[in-house]
Amino acid sequence: MIDIPISSASTYSLVLASTSPFRKNLLERLSIPFETYAPHVDETPLLLESPTALVIRLAELKARAAQLTYPNALVIGSDQVAVHNGHILGKPQTHEQAIQQLMAVSGKTVDFLTGLCLFNTMTHLAQTDIVCFSVLFRPLTLSQIENYLHREKPYHCAGSFKSEGLGIALLDNMMGNDPTALIGLPLIRLVQMLEMEGIFVI
Repeated sequence: MIDIPISSASTYSLVLASTSPFRKNLLERLSIPFETYAPHVDETPLLLESPTALVIRLAELKARAAQLTYPNALVIGSDQVAVHNGHILGKPQTHEQAIQQLMAVSGKTVDFLTGLCLFNTMTHLAQTDIVCFSVLFRPLTLSQIENYLHREKPYHCAGSFKSEGLGIALLDNMMGNDPTALIGLPLIRLVQMLEMEGIFVI
């Protein structure tokens, strides 16, 4: 591969296979041009599928979903789950379910597993990895949880937790190598994957 910045590369376009505004904002930090694509992927876990197997499978499915639309592209797919005591914490959808989730993790550690895939639609090479970032929740009162939910409304977020917003106030500690993984797109690992494809951000 030729050592050139992606802005001057003519072979590939870069595509983010996600409709998440948070992932889009993260990728914009790298100051490289990209397009977004909405993958239509069934995110239902398979029978007895582990959280790690789930996020890798879905990240790759999302990336591969763009191959017909973008035949000469590097496509980024990502998927995240929150895991507590070996169980996946889904998106709560309702206020009551969010209360239950946050009461259950009060004073406890939750692992956020992010599956990442960089798929080359021309060579069909898929690089995949899982990046873990863990958080320790403070002991939370019902009043604190209610205040947080009314102000943040994180009902579309795994585990009712939105780290890029007021959710940071729920925590005692954060443990991991890449804080962008907690938001849903591990930029440190992505930069390494791009370099394997000859795309150097700096």
